[in-house]
Amino acid sequence: MPKFEHAVIISDRIRGHLHQSQGVAEWLERLDGTEIDPSVVNIPDMPLLERFLKLKVFVNGLEVHGGAFSREWLKALGVRYNKYEKGTTLFISAGSKAAPFCLALAKATHNKSAVLMTPSVLGTKPFNYAIVPEHDKPDPHAGNVLTTLGAPNHIYAPALKDIASHYFAGRDLEGHKVVAVLIGGSDANYSINSRWARDVLTPLSEMRDVKFLITTSRRTGEGVEETIEEIFSGSPSLEYMFLYSRTPNQNSLTAILGAATHVLVTEDSVSMVSEAVTAGFKVGLIRLPRSTGIIKNMMGYGARRFDEFFARMSERGLIEDFGNDIYFPKFMEAYEQKHGLDFNEAKRAAEWILKN
Repeated sequence: MPKFEHAVIISDRIRGHLHQSQGVAEWLERLDGTEIDPSVVNIPDMPLLERFLKLKVFVNGLEVHGGAFSREWLKALGVRYNKYEKGTTLFISAGSKAAPFCLALAKATHNKSAVLMTPSVLGTKPFNYAIVPEHDKPDPHAGNVLTTLGAPNHIYAPALKDIASHYFAGRDLEGHKVVAVLIGGSDANYSINSRWARDVLTPLSEMRDVKFLITTSRRTGEGVEETIEEIFSGSPSLEYMFLYSRTPNQNSLTAILGAATHVLVTEDSVSMVSEAVTAGFKVGLIRLPRSTGIIKNMMGYGARRFDEFFARMSERGLIEDFGNDIYFPKFMEAYEQKHGLDFNEAKRAAEWILKN
């Protein structure tokens, strides 16, 4: 009998967070036969004030009080909890917004909770299992914490080729250098704008003897996407372009990774870097302009904490950091860029949960 009969994913509707939870759940299924509940629990929409009160102010009651408090907390938000049997289920979430629901469901039903990343306010202490990337600086002595290099994710390398063959059926990709370009967007630490796109991506569009598969993310922005489209509009090497703003519900990343021989990723997305590395690629890291202040970075916050992550990845041969001297042709000289190492943090997380 599996350690957990069921795994239930709680989602804040952010695709990258969902993929982290899915990755761990799917490895529990592969390794121990855990059944993944097909119904993902999406956290409810709430007005701004209610969200602040429920998820920031009153959330500590979930840790301090028992199951009765959790049941009332969930009931007030319209979240069902009475269909989960005691002692059979692992609730899994990623991100600060979903974490309180993960903890409340586990306490309300006398089951276990697993959180990915460090939730604000709650922290990792109340959870049975906390899977935290080392750039979040988790407590190394906490018995309920597993430190990961990067983000666990849903990428399962053995399935990627088949996914790509179906997704790109009829396209002439076999035998070519196929370069995946994964572009993130602006956030509190990084800035992507049209000028950056023209400076960095124009040389790519002028390359020959390769085929480009390009995808943007929810943070890229329509203005930058239009610039990217303009840059590659006349490029004979462009094979496929997925613009997030036009088809936000389409997820082509697994197919792109299955078809690619080389992968380039902007540094703002630890998730996309982690996914590409899990797929087996030595990732070409494209640096970005930074939007955080000097003091914040001196204190070890902001983009600087991700520099430590990229340095560790580089040391292990998982990425090639272009720095400020980007020269794409050299990276693409080899027929493909693979690291050839065993790297899968979702699998490692599932193994750790099963042992503890």
